Amino acid sequence: MLTVIIECQDNEPELAHTLAALVAGAVEGLVKDVIILDHGSSDGSSKVADAAGCSFLTDWDTQDVVRSARGEWLLLLEPGARPLNGWVEAVAEYVSLNKAPARFAGSRNHRRRLHKRLLRGRAPLEQGLLVPKGQASALVRPGMRLDQIASGVAGRRLVAELVPAWAVRAMRDAADA
Repeated sequence: MLTVIIECQDNEPELAHTLAALVAGAVEGLVKDVIILDHGSSDGSSKVADAAGCSFLTDWDTQDVVRSARGEWLLLLEPGARPLNGWVEAVAEYVSLNKAPARFAGSRNHRRRLHKRLLRGRAPLEQGLLVPKGQASALVRPGMRLDQIASGVAGRRLVAELVPAWAVRAMRDAADA
């Protein structure tokens, strides 16, 4: 039903964090496959992907990846993003009743400060993107990145929350300091 696609480059801890949150979707049969698009990682990203049973592609074209996805819907995420409890049910219900793209609700516990929100805006995949495969196929062009696919797509709001990747990186950086 759903293919998850994540781009990464040296994001081993973030990737592990995201993949752990996706296990519930795989157990429930919602997530058919997970594809990791790598940009030349030199860390253990490939090992994390392999341990989680993901496809780890080092030579790929986004158009081909979207076309070959097994799911009828695609979930585009940043490494480190973590859907919170209840996401499986929310996504399953949404895809059964809708045909339009959607994004997760932002986590109430992880919001950027107001001045950063005003100056930077949101990254295109900050709240993920759930999109029908057919629509993604129509949007994607050779050489596109996932964030470029997501940048022009308006989406409805899912009831499930997502901890954004920047929040996970900030927590890790604070723990390292």
